[in-house]
Amino acid sequence: MALLSGKRAVILGLANDYSIAWGIAQALHREGATLAFNFAGQPLERRVRGLAEALGSPYVAECNVTDDAQIAAFFAGAAEALGAIDIVVHSVAFAPKEELRRPMHEVSREGYLFAVSVSAYSLIAVAREALPYMAPGGSLLAITYYGGEKVVPGYGAMGPVKSDLERIVQYLAYSLGPHGIRANAISSGPIKTLASRALSRFQLLLDYAKRAAPLRRNVSIEDVGDFAACLVSDLSRAVTGEIVHVDCGLNVMGVPDLRVADDEGGDEAKGHKGDSGAG
Repeated sequence: MALLSGKRAVILGLANDYSIAWGIAQALHREGATLAFNFAGQPLERRVRGLAEALGSPYVAECNVTDDAQIAAFFAGAAEALGAIDIVVHSVAFAPKEELRRPMHEVSREGYLFAVSVSAYSLIAVAREALPYMAPGGSLLAITYYGGEKVVPGYGAMGPVKSDLERIVQYLAYSLGPHGIRANAISSGPIKTLASRALSRFQLLLDYAKRAAPLRRNVSIEDVGDFAACLVSDLSRAVTGEIVHVDCGLNVMGVPDLRVADDEGGDEAKGHKGDSGAG
């Protein structure tokens, strides 16, 4: 039997087939879950509907996660279409591009608060509106990044916003626990997505991660999706409040291994130039 046979999942934040949400959607579908999706604004509707149809989704609707009324209407519609909701995936993050590129002391109040509203507080609103349709055994999953734990140059205002998201996950684990609902987050390694294009020097970050991670490769949306399927399944029924890294081990490295060459094979350098490993 498939891992998620009979489960019903809502996935928020799908933008295109490069999205982490798409990797998760494919894995959950493969494991037997029925999926519902939102789209954030008309420009994304056609793209999201096409992907949703490819996975046989019975429900796709607009939902702006900064609008509580839209969130409530969206989950009411999703529950009606699915029958109930077992899994909610929150893969939503946005900050104005200029706030990502400013030094932290120059980030504007308006830009930061907007990033928090979209990327962090929305998880609280989503949990509140989804809860009436979820039975014990349900699972809430958020997507975060290592920039919420440590300073990642170029990540700007989104770093403390992700830190906020991670604490929200843990407090939701506490408040939802008596309802039998788990809350966890996956901290993914750097992946090329629509959102990551806004980060300055992102390719350098990818190159660094590939050299520095113990597995000597970058993580993929399929890697994240496969682990997500396990984390929202009954196999992880006693796991809640966790921020789990799916990053080929990158987060355990305090400093890069200076012996690692720049090539894809990860062979040790013989003292030649360019082996700083710092990306």
